[in-house]
Amino acid sequence: MIRLNDVSFQYASGLGGVSEINLTVHEGECLVLTGPSGGGKTTLTRLLNGLAPSYNAGKLTGTIFLNGKSLAQTPQFALARQVGSIFQDPKSQFFSSDLAGEVAFACENYGLPGEEIQKRTNHAISAFSLDDLRFQNLDVLSSGEKQKVAIASVYALRPNIYVCDEPTSNLDREGSRQLALILKKLKAEGCTLVIAEHRLSWLRGIADRFVYIRDGKILWERSAAEMEHLSAGQRKADGLREIIESRNMNVSFSMNHGDKRPILCVTKLSCKRKKTDVFCDISFSAYAGQVTAITGHNGVGKTSLALVLSGLWKEKSGQILINGVKMRPGERRKQIWYGSNDTGTQFFTNSVTEELLLHLERSEERLERTRSLLKRLDLYRYKDAHPASLSGGQKQRLSIACGILSERKILIFDEPTSGLDGGNMGIVADVLQEEAHMGKAILVITHDEELIRCCCDCLIKIDEYGNRA
Repeated sequence: MIRLNDVSFQYASGLGGVSEINLTVHEGECLVLTGPSGGGKTTLTRLLNGLAPSYNAGKLTGTIFLNGKSLAQTPQFALARQVGSIFQDPKSQFFSSDLAGEVAFACENYGLPGEEIQKRTNHAISAFSLDDLRFQNLDVLSSGEKQKVAIASVYALRPNIYVCDEPTSNLDREGSRQLALILKKLKAEGCTLVIAEHRLSWLRGIADRFVYIRDGKILWERSAAEMEHLSAGQRKADGLREIIESRNMNVSFSMNHGDKRPILCVTKLSCKRKKTDVFCDISFSAYAGQVTAITGHNGVGKTSLALVLSGLWKEKSGQILINGVKMRPGERRKQIWYGSNDTGTQFFTNSVTEELLLHLERSEERLERTRSLLKRLDLYRYKDAHPASLSGGQKQRLSIACGILSERKILIFDEPTSGLDGGNMGIVADVLQEEAHMGKAILVITHDEELIRCCCDCLIKIDEYGNRA
């Protein structure tokens, strides 16, 4: 179904790309692209769906064949009908403002009969359990819900090939399970699946073959059976996530703080947006020296909670104390750092270094701290690069570095490991623990159970009503 012969691609910016790729994907096969963040996985997906070099400019050499036909000789409109694309950032592929309109868009664009469009739209919405959100504006959905909408919109068109770039990066365990069931069904129907992914355990029973890419080159290929027999040492050496899903959180959370006063105390906090209650009566405390995980299903209000805590949204009711003092939203913005899951909205300068030093005094000590942190997070080689040119995982690490250098004592990171491989996830876990040990309170909104097991001291779970469970 897919064949790449001596394919190389270099972005016009000079950063990233792939070289000397020879790869065959058989009809009905599920191929998983894995490897370190920034290694070339996303570039390969862009080559397969035609975005590179037609949209992502650069130099392409070699030949790509889809179903025996040269991709270079296939019109873009015909290619899009054959290859369905699911991006890492779902917002980047939306064309409509409402859910049902987005799911129907591709079918309408190709001029399918109205009755067929309605049938496919309804089926896709139901398949991804989106019926309750059918009439919602896409802007008010959580990142995980947006990811489901993006997948449903592709599913409605029914292409022969699905190319997915980190499709579970914002999904909770149940969302990942639903996606796995859908992909199993597509595979059974003969569809070909190419999935760039770091989180591997949910693909058990779906993936046929794994291709490991680092520094733009394929280093090895393994079957699903071979992957399951990898030792923990081999996985760690290659920076891979868990192959088999752990059913046990296996973390002992200590809730005994003695006489220690919380740095952040939240009491009966509620939030309302556009006449809708987002969450109600949340109460918890966070302590300096701790990494606290905030988790729960997609759409329960975790990101909204972070926006309220950091003063970017105003609470409906309740109280937020910092070091025992009640703080208004404007005051909280000076005390709490919030790193968004949508990293594209929070960078403002033309280079990684400028971003880290924005609004900060440039002493030699601070410059050395910046260099050290860049090296720690494996970003030093990109110190002069534009933030927009970074991969998703690199942007996540840059966001974490910005928070740490802000010198604020309370840091909130929203899905900080959504685009990270196992090696970088471990580095981030270590960095978060180090910052906590230096007296900061770290709050991490996450579905990443590996991260929770690695570095979190406390767990706050939000239920479907927004309450602490």
